Amino acid sequence: MKKRQTFKISGRIIWLSSLFLGVIVSLPSLIQHQFNIYETIANSVITFVFSLFVWYYNIFTLPVYTSQEVNRGFAVYPLIKNLVVGLVVMFLLSYLQQQLLTHLNFGPVMLMFEVRGVLINLTFYMFIHLLYQTYQNQRVSIELERTRMDNLAAQFELLRQQVNPHFLFNTLNTLKYMVEDKDENTVDFILKLSDFYRFTLENRKMDLIRFSEEMKILMAYLFLLKARFEEGIEVDIQVQDSHDQSMIPPFTLQLLVENCIKHNIVSLDKPLRIAIYSEENYIVVKNNIQPKITPESSTGIGLDNINERYYHLLNKNIVITPGTETFVVKLPIIHEDTHN
Repeated sequence: MKKRQTFKISGRIIWLSSLFLGVIVSLPSLIQHQFNIYETIANSVITFVFSLFVWYYNIFTLPVYTSQEVNRGFAVYPLIKNLVVGLVVMFLLSYLQQQLLTHLNFGPVMLMFEVRGVLINLTFYMFIHLLYQTYQNQRVSIELERTRMDNLAAQFELLRQQVNPHFLFNTLNTLKYMVEDKDENTVDFILKLSDFYRFTLENRKMDLIRFSEEMKILMAYLFLLKARFEEGIEVDIQVQDSHDQSMIPPFTLQLLVENCIKHNIVSLDKPLRIAIYSEENYIVVKNNIQPKITPESSTGIGLDNINERYYHLLNKNIVITPGTETFVVKLPIIHEDTHN
């Protein structure tokens, strides 16, 4: 897991700016020919200490925004809270000065320090939150750009897998045998093959499509597989009708079925059984495990590709449960309002 980047302000800036304010407040006294060195030092030290406090207190009490809350606007309550805390701290500092320099009139001195504290607090609060807002906006911009690049990469990889050379070769081989045998289903096979690649062209750039559309893609794909494997593959689909209007990344089910075929024996003697059904808030794809003696070469990115798309679109992961007899993949159901 990546470490979350935190908002920081250089310690040098904090200390030098606080020291600068401490020196500034002492200048009027220093310009005068007669001044009390102890009062001047006390004023400078109190301003310096209070400035340090305001810096660190504002930084440590910054809210933790999510990407959806960055632009929620100016919040009054944190400002009021900071001002109240600042007034209390400045009162304590001025009271401490009174204990050290008893000849001072506490009332006017306290009022002067409180006004100064409010001004310092307001200035630093606005400055820190301006920096923080800029920082958050930059983070969101970077994250959006990273997401855009990841989505482009996922789309490219998805397209590469959809136009699988092995699948196309096997499909055309099946078509060749059907034509030679004058199979009466040849025309239907060609039409389904045409439908499948039309779906590929229409949906390849879309992030999400309706589940009902995904089922059309899957049914066209399954028709091609049945023509090739006949009774060697059995697919049982039991998905609730209420899920037809839910959303799903295009070609997800097709990729999962292709993944089953890639890693398992498909034959009349040992048919591959695939079940697609609803389970609470998931669409489940389950197949029996019968590993090939010589597995096909695989980059291992099929499931990763699907998982990445779900994570970017829904901030959720798919659930993968490998077993000794079955392999199960659960896809979170994406409701249209959830995605929006």
